[in-house]
Amino acid sequence: MRLAIISDIHSNLEALERTFEAIEEADVDAIYCLGDVVGYNADPAACINLVRDRCDAVVLGNHDAAVARETNVDFLPADGQEAARHNREQLSEAQRDYLADRPLTYTTANCTFVHATPDDPTAWKRLTSYPSARTQFEHFDTDVCFFGHTHRPAVMADTLGVFQVRPGYRYLINVGSVGQPRDQNPKLSFGLFDTEAFEYENVRFDYDVAGAARKIRRADGLPDRLADRLETGV
Repeated sequence: MRLAIISDIHSNLEALERTFEAIEEADVDAIYCLGDVVGYNADPAACINLVRDRCDAVVLGNHDAAVARETNVDFLPADGQEAARHNREQLSEAQRDYLADRPLTYTTANCTFVHATPDDPTAWKRLTSYPSARTQFEHFDTDVCFFGHTHRPAVMADTLGVFQVRPGYRYLINVGSVGQPRDQNPKLSFGLFDTEAFEYENVRFDYDVAGAARKIRRADGLPDRLADRLETGV
């Protein structure tokens, strides 16, 4: 099977539409979303509708929980709190219920999907280094665990010195962010994984960053700083 894995869309419709165009060209068998469909950007309702229609499974992210359930909103950064309140007002009750009902983890095809970490998904911990990731391998049984949350693509193997995905090892793979990349590269990011060949590719594409940023600046309730972040990829 060829899988597309997307994460951290954050209400960025321009990036999401470009992502789905690229996925169509990649001819995949299934699409999985690692959460944070909403937050930070201006189009939460349209992004929820697209993800609901196009993805085979979607797990819950911390911004999804904050918007849909008003859970731990105070734990978000100040701009994230403002965006959560803005996004919640844009959604119907049915859309909020859809987000709130997403599972914390999903497993299929020898892959685990989670927003943050498999050991304690609602702690929303950030895996940013190999030492912080080592113990996570004890908390999933598949060969691969896909995650997001940090908005930075990465591959971490269960063995030191292994930097590319190949058979014989287990992996934690961060697919990066569709809607708010933070690795100094404003291009959208997602992952493609071939379960039979056991091959992984991190995919980057340009999208209409200016259009997405313009919507933020025009929106009542979204800080202009969020538009600046899109343009610089931070």
